[in-house]
Amino acid sequence: MYTKITARYVLGSDGGQHALIEDGEVVVKGDTIVFVGRGYDGPVDEERDYGQSLVMPGLIDLDALADIDHLILDSWPSPDVAPGHLWSEDYFDHRRRDVFTRAERATVREFALAQLALHGVTTYMPIASEIHSSWAEGFDELADMAETGRRLGLRGYLGPAYRAGVHVTTADGGRTVRFDEAGGLAGLRDAERFLDYAADLADPLVTGVLLPCRIETITEELMRETARVARERDALVRLHCLQSALEEGLLQRATGQGVIELLESTGLLGARLLIPHGVEIDARDPRATAPGGPLETLARHGVSIVHCPLTSFRYGKQLVSFDRFRAAGVNVCLGTDSFPPDLVRGIDVGAHLARMVEGRPDAGRLADYLDAATLGGARALGRDDLGRLAPGAQADLTVFALDQFADGVVEDPVRTLVLNGTARNVTDTFVAGRPVVVNGTLPGVDLESLRAEAQRLFGLMRAAYSERDLERRGPDELFPPVYPGAAVPASVM
Repeated sequence: MYTKITARYVLGSDGGQHALIEDGEVVVKGDTIVFVGRGYDGPVDEERDYGQSLVMPGLIDLDALADIDHLILDSWPSPDVAPGHLWSEDYFDHRRRDVFTRAERATVREFALAQLALHGVTTYMPIASEIHSSWAEGFDELADMAETGRRLGLRGYLGPAYRAGVHVTTADGGRTVRFDEAGGLAGLRDAERFLDYAADLADPLVTGVLLPCRIETITEELMRETARVARERDALVRLHCLQSALEEGLLQRATGQGVIELLESTGLLGARLLIPHGVEIDARDPRATAPGGPLETLARHGVSIVHCPLTSFRYGKQLVSFDRFRAAGVNVCLGTDSFPPDLVRGIDVGAHLARMVEGRPDAGRLADYLDAATLGGARALGRDDLGRLAPGAQADLTVFALDQFADGVVEDPVRTLVLNGTARNVTDTFVAGRPVVVNGTLPGVDLESLRAEAQRLFGLMRAAYSERDLERRGPDELFPPVYPGAAVPASVM
């Protein structure tokens, strides 16, 4: 079946880069693009005209929120309540539990994946908070998410997140990492089991990957085992690191090595490695790009940095800098990491942060950022058939409406979308040629009921912080409102 998609603007491909086609056409046969341009004169079974819209490659989110948002709670901590966002040692030793049942967790995943789809993401690699589980993610949880993703039609790179340690608040109010090494190795075995499960599915929408958690919660042995499995199975690895000074200090005390040294000595630099977030590298320092420097090392080993501009910004951090990472030969792709899973807002924030870091108005070019959200993500995944609209590529497309009055007038469609719009301009998406988002909805999903259930589960998640808190403070104390509640008079005379 041939489907012809037309729109005022199509972001096609001109060799190795994106190119804008006005009054463009994309023709899809099955799961593959067969034509991009104007004047197609071949067979057409169905035609979809999107009018004043931008049709572009589907967005690739490689640190994609697969949870109910927690940033709304922990990105606004007061100094006197911040430790309450961690486990206490007593909770670690005696009272660990899963906040959600398996069925509730599956609902959380459906809510998150629906959000990704509605924000134009067609390919995702998930990230979720582990503090709401008794330890970390397991095989069954990811098998459930894989089935939800397949039902919705998203392309997922999945695996259970595993760890050997967790950040805790000590009895004196300090902070350390407590370890359960057996739990970490059991998590890796679950991850291997999921690799087998994904291979047996033989579904192009599900690819198994290895997703260890933060580097300071992974022992050296677990890192070496992860690298071994990755090499033997040719599996991608994503490991959160280079994201805080605390992480570097903990690793130096535990292993005598810094992040880059540890990645190299354990063999992970030789794996197909993705790293969120990279904000601890200062690329303005000439030593960063010198032989053996962090950027030169990452580039030499083909490591991809998953840049999450909006989340970094909300925690008061930034990549230093987007332009210099790319100039050093490091592949940069994008992630959302938190709510909203809006890569358009992320591009907007990232581009402006790049200008501030570099001190010049031409830094952080929109073309480079949009490339990171498409071509950079495809490169990180080793997929030259994703991230572009070209004959032979997979038919993963996102349609952004540009006809809304609130978005103002259209100058350049990409610049107008990024500066004036958000990912909520998405009206339709396709993954492997299948419609996923249709006219702003997810067919077969009751979004209102799903939102109401997610709100209930968020209440459970918020309340559970109290039982993990060292002082067992209530949620209203841990998460004070922006303004105090008003004293409402009993009557009005």
